[in-house]
Amino acid sequence: MLDVRRMRVLREVAVRGSFSAAAEALSFTQSAVSQQIAALEREAGTMLVQRNARGVRLTEAGEALVRHAEAILCRLDEAEAELEAIAGLRGGRLRMAAFESAAASLMPLAIAAFRAAHPGIELSLILTEPEDSAPLLKTGEIDLALGYDSRVRGEVDGITRHHLLSDPMFLVMQAGHPLARKRNLRLADLADDPWIAGTSDCECNRLINRACAVAGFEPRIEFQTDDYAAMQGFVAAGVGVSLIAELGLTSVRDDVVVRALGRDTPVREVYAATATDAYRTPSTQAMLDILAEVAERYENRRPQLQLVG
Repeated sequence: MLDVRRMRVLREVAVRGSFSAAAEALSFTQSAVSQQIAALEREAGTMLVQRNARGVRLTEAGEALVRHAEAILCRLDEAEAELEAIAGLRGGRLRMAAFESAAASLMPLAIAAFRAAHPGIELSLILTEPEDSAPLLKTGEIDLALGYDSRVRGEVDGITRHHLLSDPMFLVMQAGHPLARKRNLRLADLADDPWIAGTSDCECNRLINRACAVAGFEPRIEFQTDDYAAMQGFVAAGVGVSLIAELGLTSVRDDVVVRALGRDTPVREVYAATATDAYRTPSTQAMLDILAEVAERYENRRPQLQLVG
């Protein structure tokens, strides 16, 4: 195996034309340069430099090795510069995933703040449900993901969760629903209504089922969709009622009513996730810090929904 450091010495000898000039350029002694070239010749298995009274001359093998050394050292310089840029948040990339309502609310603010602070980092974002992002984190396909669960848990199955905020769910019903303006509305009041829910394997659907179970009934799911805009459409058409998280209610239709449920309110806990055993890059840590700031601002200045009753 050829030693890259000795190849650098050979290149200096070729450029400077003598051992003494190369030694001065490298801050070596002339003896050290001679020893490095001799060791490189042993590694290469052939003579690389011919010495004579007028200086040194590279052999054909030496000239070939210097050509390769130029390319190798150039790539090493580029690698070192890139690593320095990544460490200093001047370069590199950050691959992220988020569930839809977080991608429409928290992530735009976080990405804007991150780009203003670190414009050299390449950012990418894909939409995934929390259960789908965990495998991507473990395989290293993404660096960070936003997810949610019914409770705060720091580490789950190799994934570290960094809590961001609590996201309450609100009852959404057709504007003309008989209970739309009922005082002290409770979840149990909707036991006989058809429901619009997420797909059966999503956490939001599990939250709805758990909340209804606590209220003493099993919801009759009339239609399933993971799209909050579509949920509002079905509710507005009178197909059923639904529970929609606050992050999914940044835009509310005029033909639906949003109601708070007081102590019956189910809450999903929103978190940023990283792989527990993976190296956390400076850009990942910087985004975690920014997401924490964005989440704190959101909770402190929580948007006011137009609640009825």
